[in-house]
Amino acid sequence: MKMDYTYRTKGVCSAAIHFSLEGNVVSDISFDGGCDGNLKAISKLCEGMTVEQIEEKLAGNTCGSKPTSCADQFATAVRQAYDGKLAG
Repeated sequence: MKMDYTYRTKGVCSAAIHFSLEGNVVSDISFDGGCDGNLKAISKLCEGMTVEQIEEKLAGNTCGSKPTSCADQFATAVRQAYDGKLAG
């Protein structure tokens, strides 16, 4: 069953990340705010990837001097959704 999620980011330029999750496959990804071109690219590249694939590629990426990034926040968001810690 496909579920839609919204994750409120912390410590980055984008305000929220929206995505759908069916099993462990992520789709329909969009970001509110942030670096428009880069986040559109991340959305396209991650479409159809699994939670594990997204974590492998994006978790731990930082932005400038920040300890996180929009990509890192996205990896956190999909993991929390998959683990049932993020309300649909």
